[in-house]
Amino acid sequence: MLTPAISRIFPFALFMLFIGAEEFARYLQRKDILSVGDHTLHWIYPLKAAMVGAVLIYFRRNYQEIRLSDLGRPVFTAASLLAGLMVFWLWVNMDWGFGTLGIPAGFDPNVFAGSEKVGMTAARLTGAVLIVPVMEELFWRSFLIRYIIDNDFSKVPIGTFSWASFLITVVLFGLEHHYFLAGMMAGAVFNLLLYTTRSISQCILAHAVANLALGIYVLQTGQWRFW
Repeated sequence: MLTPAISRIFPFALFMLFIGAEEFARYLQRKDILSVGDHTLHWIYPLKAAMVGAVLIYFRRNYQEIRLSDLGRPVFTAASLLAGLMVFWLWVNMDWGFGTLGIPAGFDPNVFAGSEKVGMTAARLTGAVLIVPVMEELFWRSFLIRYIIDNDFSKVPIGTFSWASFLITVVLFGLEHHYFLAGMMAGAVFNLLLYTTRSISQCILAHAVANLALGIYVLQTGQWRFW
């Protein structure tokens, strides 16, 4: 039976399953147990983005908290845009060694050529800007942050604050990323935006802006580790 929790947990769980599979494949690659190159492993990302995107579309009727009308509030929308840009700027300046979990694999599109390179780059940007923000905000700031307050999370109004839910989601959101301190910073900013706007749509916008700015930065500078 489909529950409100499942429709918000499953896309995130599927995304993390793909990440785990890729990390395991890279581990086997480093141990010379699996003889595949980065060219092959990079294909996991578009598959991951496509499958998670399909699941989000399938469950779309369950996401009543995503309201495009929320973006018609100019002050809050401006705050979301600025929050996204701030997260991006801080992220690229928080790549400290002591704030990193493992070795970021990154994505260098130059392992491809021609139309394949363009397609893989487009898939990476599409996933980062359109799929990941929706999937993560539904899990972290629609489901988990409310579930920590009350197991019957759907009865908790969007944007309800508690110290426990704030701190737990910030820490866990950070640990989801290689740059975990930067991840905690981003989690804190998106949480604060949620409390201010009481809108998942505004959080999705800020998250998408941060990821778009990071993607443009990576393509311009070649700092592939951020991908």
